Amino acid sequence: MKTLQEYLLEKGYTKIKLHLTKTNHFEIKASINGQKGVFILDTGASNSCVDFEAVETFKLKAKDSLIKAAGAGATDMETKMSNKNKIKIGKWRHDKVVLVLFNLTHVNTALVNHNSKPVDGIIGADILKKGKAVIDYDKKYLYLKI
Repeated sequence: MKTLQEYLLEKGYTKIKLHLTKTNHFEIKASINGQKGVFILDTGASNSCVDFEAVETFKLKAKDSLIKAAGAGATDMETKMSNKNKIKIGKWRHDKVVLVLFNLTHVNTALVNHNSKPVDGIIGADILKKGKAVIDYDKKYLYLKI
């Protein structure tokens, strides 16, 4: 019988190592518009997000948005949108990704208070669906279809 890894690699997936933090979150490295960053992998986040403070780092073109963000203990947060971004996670890549921009201070404060490092953003269900994601929680790998 094939392992999950063998099966998925045969089917054209690529594997990306996940890092489990002290806060029990999976962190993942990704590049947005050619700039590397660290992100929380969050299957419960409907959209992938980037902190307002990282707009210049990732060369994002921000547009005003009427959408209010909520999550991780915060509600009604102002957001902006950034369209047509290039994202790369391991060997997987996708162009024209829409990102939600908002203040992640509350997330990063909680991470730092638990002796974890701050993150640049969140990889959410939108990207996981585009990549037909499979998460191996036991071995700590994310698989995305190339």
